[in-house]
Amino acid sequence: MTLRIVLRPPAENDLLQAKEWYAAKSVELGDDFATKFEEALARVQAMPELYAATYRNVRKAKLRRFPYVVYYRILTDRIEVLAVLHGGRNPRIWRDRA
Repeated sequence: MTLRIVLRPPAENDLLQAKEWYAAKSVELGDDFATKFEEALARVQAMPELYAATYRNVRKAKLRRFPYVVYYRILTDRIEVLAVLHGGRNPRIWRDRA
């Protein structure tokens, strides 16, 4: 059974901010960021346990080409995305969301 992916509102906000930042640099770069994000979600959905669980069973999937990480957890009925953050950001940001 394939679990659906749900982005929590803070993660949606993270994603929007990152997309806007890259799009301001170049439309193509913004589009590529969005594509790489969707590819990361597809990997997570296809194999949710591919990435190791860390703090409070939160897992992290890195985007290809971009220094961003998708923080998610597997629940019984869905995959919940908690944050989409630059890899260099303070981990407390996503840990507070767990």
